[in-house]
Amino acid sequence: MAIHLKSAGEIAKLREANLVVADVLDRLEEAAKPGVSTWELNEIAAQRLRQLRADSAFLNYGHPPYPAVLCTSVNEAVVHGVPRKDVILKEGDILSIDFGAFKDGWCGDSARTVPIGQVSKEARALIDATRESLERAIAACVPGNRLGDIGYAVQSHVERLGYSVVKQFVGHGIGRAMHEEPHVPNYGDAGKGRRLSAGLVVAIEPMVNAGGPEVVIEDDGWTAVTKDGSLSAHFEHSVAITDGGPVVLSRA
Repeated sequence: MAIHLKSAGEIAKLREANLVVADVLDRLEEAAKPGVSTWELNEIAAQRLRQLRADSAFLNYGHPPYPAVLCTSVNEAVVHGVPRKDVILKEGDILSIDFGAFKDGWCGDSARTVPIGQVSKEARALIDATRESLERAIAACVPGNRLGDIGYAVQSHVERLGYSVVKQFVGHGIGRAMHEEPHVPNYGDAGKGRRLSAGLVVAIEPMVNAGGPEVVIEDDGWTAVTKDGSLSAHFEHSVAITDGGPVVLSRA
């Protein structure tokens, strides 16, 4: 499948979609407290989507059809955690919230991991390392660099700190579809891979485990958890590569 480079006008449309996503994630982060179920968070997201006249990018996606507008991954859940009424957040949990929306035919996608109440030093360090790895990857998003530079920025940072990068899932191009070419791995060799060009828009989403990199899929067909039960964190931004440098579309 060919890569579609976006015009300035198309990037502006993607910015609008990503501002919807940022708005919803801000509200979810505020609401994510001990005693709240992940299903309640999903309902908050669905209601705000309607208010903003946007559509879910997640609901009914894939096989089996995804059953919610939000992914809520708690502690050892890496990504694609399905919101549930019987999953109640508690003090010390970490929660990864991943959300995507379509606005006027363009897609926004972003994720963040948030602490629930007071968390351990180990959990906080994992969150901080994963967030920083994304910032380093974003900084590599300049014309002339290569896809490998993005993955290397993530992998080299977190592995130096003793963490591991999930390799089973990767980032992606984004535009009129949520998942477009190219794949954007969170690992790789600097200076290798497809060259980055102005107009390319990618969703970069490091998934970082405190233990080993292996994951398994639970019986719901979606929720991915660390094989060794270790904590995992996930951050994602949609980023436009421009001649003036990277533009983070999903940052409010």
